[in-house]
Amino acid sequence: MALFGLFGKKEGNQEPRLSPILPQQIYEQGVLELRDVIAPSALKITPREINLGDKIARTFFVMSYPRFLTDSWFAPIINLDRVFDISIFVHPIDTAVVLRKFQKKVAEVQSQISGREDKGLVRDPMLDTAYKDLERLRDDLQQAQEKIFDVGVYITIYGDSVSDLDKAESEIKSILESRLVYVKPALFQQEQGFQSILPIARDELSVHSKLNSTPLSSIFPFVSFDLTSDRGILYGINRHNAGLVLFDRFSLENYNSVVFAKSGAGKSYAMKLEILRTLMFDTEVIVIDPEREYQYLAEATGGRYFNISLTSEHHINPFDLPIPREDESAADVLRSNIVNLVGLLRLMLGGLSPEEDAIIDRAITETYALKDISPDSDFSQVEPPLMSDFELVLAGMEGGTSLVQRLSKYTKGTWAGFLNQPTNVDINKKFVVFSVRDMEDDLKPVAMYIITHFIWNAVRKTLKKRLLVIDEAWWMMKSEDTASFLYGMAKRGRKYFLGLATVTQDVDDFLKSPYGLPMITNSSLQMLLKQSPTSIDSVQKTFNLSDEEKFLLLESDVGEGIFFAGLKHVAIKIIASYTEDQIITSDPSQLLAIKKAQQEQKDISTPPLQNQISSLTKAP
Repeated sequence: MALFGLFGKKEGNQEPRLSPILPQQIYEQGVLELRDVIAPSALKITPREINLGDKIARTFFVMSYPRFLTDSWFAPIINLDRVFDISIFVHPIDTAVVLRKFQKKVAEVQSQISGREDKGLVRDPMLDTAYKDLERLRDDLQQAQEKIFDVGVYITIYGDSVSDLDKAESEIKSILESRLVYVKPALFQQEQGFQSILPIARDELSVHSKLNSTPLSSIFPFVSFDLTSDRGILYGINRHNAGLVLFDRFSLENYNSVVFAKSGAGKSYAMKLEILRTLMFDTEVIVIDPEREYQYLAEATGGRYFNISLTSEHHINPFDLPIPREDESAADVLRSNIVNLVGLLRLMLGGLSPEEDAIIDRAITETYALKDISPDSDFSQVEPPLMSDFELVLAGMEGGTSLVQRLSKYTKGTWAGFLNQPTNVDINKKFVVFSVRDMEDDLKPVAMYIITHFIWNAVRKTLKKRLLVIDEAWWMMKSEDTASFLYGMAKRGRKYFLGLATVTQDVDDFLKSPYGLPMITNSSLQMLLKQSPTSIDSVQKTFNLSDEEKFLLLESDVGEGIFFAGLKHVAIKIIASYTEDQIITSDPSQLLAIKKAQQEQKDISTPPLQNQISSLTKAP
């Protein structure tokens, strides 16, 4: 059976001729192409807009420019938080043709100026300015420093209703007209305007303005900073252009970061999200947690959680000594540890006079000597002394009586259980959390100093990629000794493959320390989330923020702010998946819901949540 179709037309009494329709033609007529998928179901073209199915579009063209165009004048339009398309058509013009036309135009302008002079009329500034501009541009064209182009700039906005379009039109016009750039809708040419903004490079509208190279460069559309790299973890979404903010802190000049935000702005949430994603890249993470916010994260990822308090079973002996590395001697290790211990005792005893400082230094050296620990000995297998051993040595020294009385509360008094015990803490896990929430406020700086010193010794012992997170770092910045030690870690950490991340809400307390600003300048990554009005001025001055960025930080939602990497910075929004959110959330209502769900899981004997997310901490 053959299929036939009409071919040609009837002539005279002849019957229409029939030609066979080939199977190939039938197949091609039934093929669904990409343009069939993306095309709207219907079009309705009116003088001012065009209906594209469920959306309405309106196209504008730029009709006039000012005498001077500033750099990035188009940036507010490009970064506008609306759905729109922009097409920029640049048609080069032959310089020789332009120069011939300029010669006639210059002659006309010069003739008008001369005519006004002959008639005795006053000078016309507009004519003088036009003459100077023409001559200057003619010189630049002649020397090939500039070229002339026909430029068409078209903008198509979209909305669900005509009122949405009117509102967007008013916003765009107000932005451009404030810069003396004027646009008009393409009346009765909406179809051509829409075709001109499609990515097919066809200028159907053909509304052009002549621009030379310098002002044309100011229309360059890619003005949003795009902070991303080809590897690393996802920090958030670029609020300028919806791009991804991807970075590997261990590929920068140093591995440190700072996070500033007011309480409840999402700083701990952002830090926990970074930790969770960092664990997937074979990085060990250690956290000093003053508010017990990281316990659930440690349990869910199979890490270790140590609660450091006066009644805790976990102890750290500050007299512990690290095993010397190949590139350092036992004398260097011992000397460094003695210096750190003097700083610790200065913090514990509320300050030391120069005489007391010298006595403490000598007493520590003699305490180590009692255990056969000296600059020339091998102390890798020797049990280190305790605080009570140091007290005995100090009591036998001239001028040590007052110091012993002030030290007794750490060896015999209420606080003896915290310091005067051998170390029983092991941090041989990928994720370790030290919590000091239950420690008395007076002892928190001491506890954080001891924990940080213990971590530093472990870092120096074995070279591994590590991230140390110090939440509420302002606690350590309150004392000069703890702040100095923290700053030393920030400067020396790169040598031991250590990244230091400090998180704080009390910006003023952090910056009051002489080590606060150096800590910031020694951090390759910086994140500012929502700020309080009381601290925003300090933040603006420290980070050299514009007034727009200042107000952005004041008006940001939770998890929104500014992300700095080197000299560039972008507005960022922290985004987490559902599973990540369930692990890292600090919202009390969500935590209660999670606990309830866990209880229900136990009741029906289902695997716990950490089994569902254990794959998150495995290297890809």
